[in-house]
Amino acid sequence: MNFDTKIKIILKNDLEAWQELNVTAFLISGIAGTQEIIGQPYKDKSGISYLPMSQQPIMIHSASGEELKNLRQKAITKDMAISIFTEELFETYNDEDNRASVAGFLTEELHLAGIGLRGKKNQVDRLLKGVPLHR
Repeated sequence: MNFDTKIKIILKNDLEAWQELNVTAFLISGIAGTQEIIGQPYKDKSGISYLPMSQQPIMIHSASGEELKNLRQKAITKDMAISIFTEELFETYNDEDNRASVAGFLTEELHLAGIGLRGKKNQVDRLLKGVPLHR
């Protein structure tokens, strides 16, 4: 299947493994919850049903904190859907506190642990040119 959009998650390159997984899950939940990318439910041969998943592939990249800020700033000027996860969210435990934490910082002051992007394929490719895939 050919898509005219791409989904990319970019993680800060100094996170611990559990943080990488946590940030990825939260970032993609924002995209999946708002971008109509979810397909149909799955069903195995025994008739057991499973929740649907994204119809689109999702690529994971790594970047420094400064690179994350630059990517986010450039993405804001494009027609891209953006989700963010800040370092402070590792210390909060509910959505209300998460939103309050983010609201306490100006855009340029956010301590990004990761960003999620969905946009036109060519724009996303240009924005992330040279940003390595996560290993």
